[in-house]
Amino acid sequence: MSPGNHLENEESVNENLPPTKLGKGRQVLSQMQNVSSGVIAKLSSSDKPFYRRLWFWAGLSLGGGIIAFNYGIGTIDRTLPDKAELNAVVREQTLTIKAADGTILQQQGEAAREQLNLEQMPDRLKKAFIASEDRRFQQHKGVDAQGIIRAVWNNLRSQDVVEGGSTITQQLARILFLKQEKTIWRKLKEVRLAQKMEHELTKDQILERYLNLVYLGSGAYGVADAAWVYFSKSVDQLTLPEMATIAGLAPAPSLYAPDKNPEAAKARRNLVLQRMQEDGVITAADRESASREPLIVKSSLPKRLQVDSPYFTTYIQKELPKYVSPDVLAGGGLVVETTLNPTWQKFAEEAVAKTLRNQGRWENFKQAAMVAIDPRNGEVQAMVGGKDFGKNQFNRVTQAQRQPGSTFKGFVYATAIASGKNPYDTYEDEPFVVDGYEPKNYSEKFHGSMSMRDALTRSINIIAVKVLIDVGFAPTIKLAHDMGIKSELKPTYSLALGSNEVNLLELASAYGSFATQGLHTDAHGIRRILNRQGKVIWSADFPARRALDADSAAIMTWMLRNVVEEGTGAAAQLDNRPVAGKTGTSDEARDLWFIGYIPQLVTGVWLGNDDNRPTWGSSGSAAYTWHEFMEKAVKDMPVEKFPARPKLDGRKGTIKAQPLKPKRIENKSVSSDDDEDNSSSEERPSRRRRSYQQDQQQDQQQDETPRRRRRYYQQQDDETGSSSRRRRRYRTEEASNSSDSSESRPRRRSRRVESSEPSSPPRYRRSSSSSGNNSSGSGNSSPAQPSWRDRLKPSSSE
Repeated sequence: MSPGNHLENEESVNENLPPTKLGKGRQVLSQMQNVSSGVIAKLSSSDKPFYRRLWFWAGLSLGGGIIAFNYGIGTIDRTLPDKAELNAVVREQTLTIKAADGTILQQQGEAAREQLNLEQMPDRLKKAFIASEDRRFQQHKGVDAQGIIRAVWNNLRSQDVVEGGSTITQQLARILFLKQEKTIWRKLKEVRLAQKMEHELTKDQILERYLNLVYLGSGAYGVADAAWVYFSKSVDQLTLPEMATIAGLAPAPSLYAPDKNPEAAKARRNLVLQRMQEDGVITAADRESASREPLIVKSSLPKRLQVDSPYFTTYIQKELPKYVSPDVLAGGGLVVETTLNPTWQKFAEEAVAKTLRNQGRWENFKQAAMVAIDPRNGEVQAMVGGKDFGKNQFNRVTQAQRQPGSTFKGFVYATAIASGKNPYDTYEDEPFVVDGYEPKNYSEKFHGSMSMRDALTRSINIIAVKVLIDVGFAPTIKLAHDMGIKSELKPTYSLALGSNEVNLLELASAYGSFATQGLHTDAHGIRRILNRQGKVIWSADFPARRALDADSAAIMTWMLRNVVEEGTGAAAQLDNRPVAGKTGTSDEARDLWFIGYIPQLVTGVWLGNDDNRPTWGSSGSAAYTWHEFMEKAVKDMPVEKFPARPKLDGRKGTIKAQPLKPKRIENKSVSSDDDEDNSSSEERPSRRRRSYQQDQQQDQQQDETPRRRRRYYQQQDDETGSSSRRRRRYRTEEASNSSDSSESRPRRRSRRVESSEPSSPPRYRRSSSSSGNNSSGSGNSSPAQPSWRDRLKPSSSE
């Protein structure tokens, strides 16, 4: 651009400036132009000697070159990672998920399954790579001019590319930060980055990271993976020729792969051995002996493709977006430290597999799930989402929404206790209809007056609904949500019987609030997330919050302990350790549940079918599965006792009950000696059932929950003469603002939810000594009957 044009442009730009300032600016520009033009004209005039003009132009060119060089260096430096990023120890676009003990569960992307410290690598293996890739590694500062010249000369002399000029530091820079395109700009960045890394890192740090990250073909990243992929060995088991073979892979992994091109691999191996001898690493005898050994390959799949605990790692990947931004996830290189206990995970997988292999076959369920949580901090310790992840990736712990059956009664009774009710408050177990909804006990038997504690122990449906009416929908739903239930809960009478669908993770987490005296911590599986440099970018901080007052939680634990000691959860008993929990069975035994806990651990089990087909099983199978896992998990865990039950008299409620006002309650007749008749009918099954029991007496014992295929044999008629009949009435109230009866009427499949799970008294013959006992479950069966645990154990043939 000419000076005139320049001034014209300046004038157009500054036309709005004051005249005085505009004039001064023009004068300065004019003076600068005159000075520069004069100097150049004077120095380049023809009357000056040639050598002076030559020196002038040479100096001008040199100065301009220096300025341009410095500008280029500055431009490159601005695009390079900063000092903190140079500490990266993983590649971009990778994700590493670790268990609580640091073992790798899964890796995605170009990552080494096993990261080794430099001290764990054999000295000869390290020196084999130095001999192969960078013989002056210890002398140069990132770029080796001598190495470049030597590589060029050797390649020209052999008329082939036999040696590269890039140092190990340059290769590491390319692995961690640069793409693989072949451009002069990328090469300049590589050189500058290598120099920067040499300034910030030690030689040992550079070599360790290189040996853990370098790609060595066949999906192997790092020397540990390569040792496994090609020789099925760990690095400390490698022989000298095997070390040389692995080191020779670095320049061209596909060309020198011993499993694909053994001749080229052997030639490359021998070249590395020769260089090791020249560098004084091995003797001539060592080289000759190693060179004569045949190349024997024993291939294995890369360990990085192996995934441990796949249901859990998939859950972790879905949780990540909650804690880090999409940009961070897209950038990759993350290391996720999880809460999983690998030992307990193994126990959980074994327990689930055993149940599916044994009980699952004859009780007609094909799937199972289990989750174990530390209730004190919410950390997920074990998770099994199904039978086979390879065939079906659906996680039944976090994704399956199922009816919890009687396990939901825990929240109904907890609301009642927290509202000030006494566990010894009594209700009548009798048939009744409320606003058109008729709850039924699973056994279709009635037991008259009984306390809330006994009703929970025996899982009586009718009393659970009556308790819900007394405390109200809103307090019950709020407490369930506060304790950890996240699914929607609808205010219907069938809420008390578990008609609203939940998942296993939230149900187990909610029961953990009982174990921690009413404090709830959200369940989670991630402890920390680290970036490529090993810097923590997120760490778990889930505060415990009060969901239930401590006294009410202690009373509920006392009541739930009775479920395990005398009721439906007898199969979950652990030797010399207190256990509390609740069984659950949805309509037609489609879902079999047990949620149990000790002070340090809460574990939930679900059994059933994905297509919602009925099973022939009982919640006792779920309790036994729980026992099989917990028996091993708590083996080395100290025994802790639950808090003592608080005094029941004089308690004040911490939750305000909001009793419902049904439009209509209809009580039905029940025999005055119904309990006695039931007991008698238990002892005197029908003729057809008696014949069936005699045929099956030696090889089949009765379950706590009726099975569809056995209902035909259940006692239908009372053989004893009943004297008088009386009507018992549950108090009724009329209210104009009650809910519509059609809204409270549940679906057909939800109307007959588990009741009196443990007993199903008519289903097996009891001894006369136990006939009058109202308790149910194996805990009260006669000595002639096998225990729950013995009955559920597989036969020796299996």
